[in-house]
Amino acid sequence: MPSERPTLHFRKSRMPDSLSVTRDGFIRDLHSTPAAARSFDAPDASSTQLLTILQQAPGFFCFLRCPDDVVALTNNAFLQLTGGKDIADHALGETPLARWPGFKERLDQARAGTAASDPLRVTIPCQPNPESTAEERFVEFSFQPVWGVNRTLVGIAVHGSDVTEHVRRERELSADNERLESILEVLGDGFVVFDEEFRVVKLNPAALRYDGRQAEEIIGKTHWEAWPTSAGSVLEVAYRRCPAEQVQLSFERRYLGFGKDRWLELRLCPVPGGIVSFYRDINERKASEEALRASEERFRALVEAVPHQVWEAGPDGSVEWSNGRFPEYLGITLEELANGAWERIVHPDDYPVVAQAWRQALQDGTVFESEIRLKRARDNAYRWFLSKAVPVRDPEGSVVRWIGTNTDIHDQKMAAEELVHLNARLEKRVEESTRDRDRLWHLSTDLMLVADFNGTIVAANPAWSRMLEWKNGDLIRASVLDLVHPEDRGTAHLAVRRLSRDLTTCSIQSRLLHRDGSYRWIAWTAVSDERFIHAVGRDITAEEEAAQALKQAEEALRQSQKMEAVGQLTGGIAHDFNNLLTGVIGSLDLIQTRVAQGRTGEIGRYIDAAMSSANRAASLTHRLLAFSRRQPLDPKPVDANSLMASMDELFRRTTRETIRVELQAAQDLWLTLCDPNQLESALLNLVINARDAMPDGGAIVIETANGELDHAYAATQQDVKPGQYVALSVSDTGSGMSDDVLARVFEPFFTTKPIGQGTGLGLSMVYGFVRQSGGHVRISSGIGQGTTVEIFLPRYLRDAEPQGLSATNAPAARPKAHEIVLVVEDERVVRDLIVEMLDEQGYRVLQAEDGPKGLAILQTGQQIDLLLTDVGLPGLNGRQLADAFRAERPDLKVLFMTGYVESSLLSAGFLGPGMEVIAKPFTLETLAARIEAIIHGS
Repeated sequence: MPSERPTLHFRKSRMPDSLSVTRDGFIRDLHSTPAAARSFDAPDASSTQLLTILQQAPGFFCFLRCPDDVVALTNNAFLQLTGGKDIADHALGETPLARWPGFKERLDQARAGTAASDPLRVTIPCQPNPESTAEERFVEFSFQPVWGVNRTLVGIAVHGSDVTEHVRRERELSADNERLESILEVLGDGFVVFDEEFRVVKLNPAALRYDGRQAEEIIGKTHWEAWPTSAGSVLEVAYRRCPAEQVQLSFERRYLGFGKDRWLELRLCPVPGGIVSFYRDINERKASEEALRASEERFRALVEAVPHQVWEAGPDGSVEWSNGRFPEYLGITLEELANGAWERIVHPDDYPVVAQAWRQALQDGTVFESEIRLKRARDNAYRWFLSKAVPVRDPEGSVVRWIGTNTDIHDQKMAAEELVHLNARLEKRVEESTRDRDRLWHLSTDLMLVADFNGTIVAANPAWSRMLEWKNGDLIRASVLDLVHPEDRGTAHLAVRRLSRDLTTCSIQSRLLHRDGSYRWIAWTAVSDERFIHAVGRDITAEEEAAQALKQAEEALRQSQKMEAVGQLTGGIAHDFNNLLTGVIGSLDLIQTRVAQGRTGEIGRYIDAAMSSANRAASLTHRLLAFSRRQPLDPKPVDANSLMASMDELFRRTTRETIRVELQAAQDLWLTLCDPNQLESALLNLVINARDAMPDGGAIVIETANGELDHAYAATQQDVKPGQYVALSVSDTGSGMSDDVLARVFEPFFTTKPIGQGTGLGLSMVYGFVRQSGGHVRISSGIGQGTTVEIFLPRYLRDAEPQGLSATNAPAARPKAHEIVLVVEDERVVRDLIVEMLDEQGYRVLQAEDGPKGLAILQTGQQIDLLLTDVGLPGLNGRQLADAFRAERPDLKVLFMTGYVESSLLSAGFLGPGMEVIAKPFTLETLAARIEAIIHGS
């Protein structure tokens, strides 16, 4: 109806063919493009607003003026379709529009009033702006004729919309549908699609082959109509459950009907609008299951016998079975593996690589092979394995499982890594480019050099100039050994010789000369090839200076601690000896007074008091020497079990009735070499300490055992050698000790007992005796937990008669003849006393005050039955004097006297055959007994 269309008319202006807009809001001025806008009179406000809207409107818009077919107007977006070219005022044939397929035909249809209802879709190279790259776009155009008065065709308005994304999505969806259809058509498994009412919607060819009927006999029927035997069965329950609960269900069912008798494996899957039933024929599988089971039994027996870990995984890679070696090594179950335990048993550095390789093998269906470290459950140690798995495929080529083995290659791997390590310097940078090598050479802060096998420098990197200020010209053809500190030159020369002989690596530290005359500490790592030595040096001067400073600080700390210990020791000695000397001096003073008064009846009491103080002083000295490991020892093979048993009665008399003493002797106890008297004293000291720690009673356990101190333990202790030891321990249930007290228990004069109840030398004496015997002492305690002291004495491996009992209390035999004894002692008072004591025993005594005078007596040819000499003599010491005597008289018996023993003086080998030692001070009876025993060989 022409009267209902908007009215357009041509406005009289410089371009009489331009359009204007009527009052009802239709187009008045179509010249909004830059070319058209220059030829128009100014439009009114409403026209300008409408033109602005058209310019910014979405989509593509142009107006084709009729009847001359000239493009009168395009919006800004339209420029994208013309490559940015303004086509306003151009005839249609001069524009790209005329070349668009179907465009002119649709224009003709619009002129004739027979425009098609569907839009025209055109593929156009589109350029959003002049700087961007053109791309192919799909645009749909609609054509609208514009009528003027009297049904005159003014022009055709063309509107375009970009439908590129829509077209692409349509194509992708179509391709997906076609692909899906083709997959389902060729799918080996049968499938049937059901709608929400369980009517058959679709079947694939495999399903028809399984069923034996045509598709039209099944499609459109419900499941229960198509397969009547399923109605009311568990199959119907499963079909109804699948969409109701939205779960997948799988089961096996024997299918009978329509001439079929087969086993099928069914899988029901819910899908939008219904369910899908997949099924496959498993008749052959059912028939071969029994044979497969027998084969699996043979396979299991075989794989259990092989020394490798054998495992089987499903097509998804989950381990489903393994031989016994697999869980035995890993200590986990297959269920734990399925739940992610691989991360706990595979070395963290190997897990990402191995996991990626396994995923790739699963994806490609190729052989998996990788070296992997697995944690051993027994000790959490990692060992290298070669893990390999091959896919097992079904007749169609699909992977149905994986068969894998893990072979222990740890020893080979370690050997290979060691070989790689030894040759690492030779192979380094072989595959690197020259540019990379030069960059490292020039930028490294470490010294680098290449030298021949004489040490002559062939090349040196710039770090020499930065670190030592040596220029390259100073170094080339110079000997690197000339720059090494003279004290380090020998080590450096040996390293060069070693590198010249063998293709090997070495590391040394040496001081290197700076241009200013100072030296810098350099840590060298060098490797040789067939012609040259390649070395890298790192400046460690600061580290060496810090280490030296630390060493000096530690030495100062040790000296401070030593002086503190000396002060404590000196104070303790002074305190105790002052008390003892008071008893001796006071008693002698009273003896002298009473003799002057003629009151001799009381002298005996003062003599006893003086002897008591003197004996206590001797005991104190003995303990101090024991702590300092300077006491004279008489080591013999000892059976600790016999020694401990002989002291049983003494232990019980020493303790109280409220204390239970228990002896636990080990069977087949080894012998040890020590002084049995000192061992008795040590055990008695420990029992007394245990008794004092239990004022209310308790239990003391004395135990022997064979033991071994390994290298790991010895490395954590001071002066402890690894090896086999005889262990004796004394344990109590007493009050125990705190950590602070435990740290000081072996210090001399340190005691927690009340004043007057202990000297603080008991444990220090035990410590000194054990250490001097080559053993080790270990103590453990805690408040309220009792105390255990363990003594470790070295095992004695030679054949000897064990000494278990002390012989010090054996009565001394008196001489039966007047034997001649030569006494050599530099201390006159001591010498006179000894001479007088021997005269009292009936011996003939010769005496000398030093070694040379004693040697002079020897040269007179005088008959001598025993040489009794002090060890520490001026001129010649006691052992040198004895050797001189033995050179003339090999059978001469020698008894050494000593009050102090140097650390190495009485070491192994000092006492030869017929030689013994006696510790000062000693009593007349003790000396006489020892002399008689030596002279007569008893």
